[in-house]
Amino acid sequence: MSAIALAIGEPNGIGPEIAVKAALRFAQKRPEPRIVLVGDEQVIRFYVDLCGAGDRLVRFGAKAPADRLFFFAVEALDTASFRPGTSSAAGGRATIAYIEAALDLVDAGRVAAIVAGPHSEKSVNAAGIPFSGYPGLLARLKRLPEDEIFLMLVGGGLRIVHVTLHERLQDALARINSRLIEAAVRAGVGALRQLGIENPKLGIFGINPHAGESGLFGDDDARIIAPSVARMRSEGYVVEGPMGADLMIGRGDLDAFVAMYHDQGHVPVKLLAGRNAAAMSIGAGLIFSTVGHGCAFDIAGRNVADCEPLLRSLRLVAGATHLGA
Repeated sequence: MSAIALAIGEPNGIGPEIAVKAALRFAQKRPEPRIVLVGDEQVIRFYVDLCGAGDRLVRFGAKAPADRLFFFAVEALDTASFRPGTSSAAGGRATIAYIEAALDLVDAGRVAAIVAGPHSEKSVNAAGIPFSGYPGLLARLKRLPEDEIFLMLVGGGLRIVHVTLHERLQDALARINSRLIEAAVRAGVGALRQLGIENPKLGIFGINPHAGESGLFGDDDARIIAPSVARMRSEGYVVEGPMGADLMIGRGDLDAFVAMYHDQGHVPVKLLAGRNAAAMSIGAGLIFSTVGHGCAFDIAGRNVADCEPLLRSLRLVAGATHLGA
């Protein structure tokens, strides 16, 4: 039976609450893949009891009906540091420990994919761990170059791969080159195939307005992107571009787009999907997704958080072809 590890994210944010709620709702609809909550037992039990489902909690590996709520315990947060609504270094360290445990489950063949609750960059960095999001973390934990792991936002009918992500725009533009664009395309194609799109067609956004307007707004698109597109086509990839993002994003015949920098890809998805967007880290050789919203410390522990965005991520991952969904 296939399973998905659901790392609970920042333990003092809404991550554990929405993880428990999403796992319960998912199990109500389908027996597999099984959802396995990964995090501190004390935190998971607190929210399972809060949701009135304490009698359904079962350790992962135990023989139990498929509609049980499975968990894998990680001892990462001491009792005094479990303080819903408070950002802390302890919570940041625990967030990373849950991801490490989930990756171990993947490596051991016990789960097929990972979905993660929202993280707090402030908390993780307070713990002395350089962190700007899950893609960079996965690269370090998998011992891969960070420029081989990319973010693909999914929502509002769009899938957008980001060549660069959380960095100063000036630095991002200076770092964009043909090799990085081609790596993003390959990662995007691989992820789309895992999601059941056998022959994906990608559109490549230009760097400059109107993709440079034949050199009127710079030669970056002709010099960097156009040769990449030509090479990708020669290798059999179905790609188009560069084209101005504002024009290309209206194309309904493309399966995904490749954005050059953070806002170019985030704005349209967040506009259409809001906090219901799913964020997939691609290129690491596994299926990894999370939500497109933050920890909402202000409502943590109050049993009012909406699990729908995380549930959407679970459904997205469960639809991956190799999970047999």
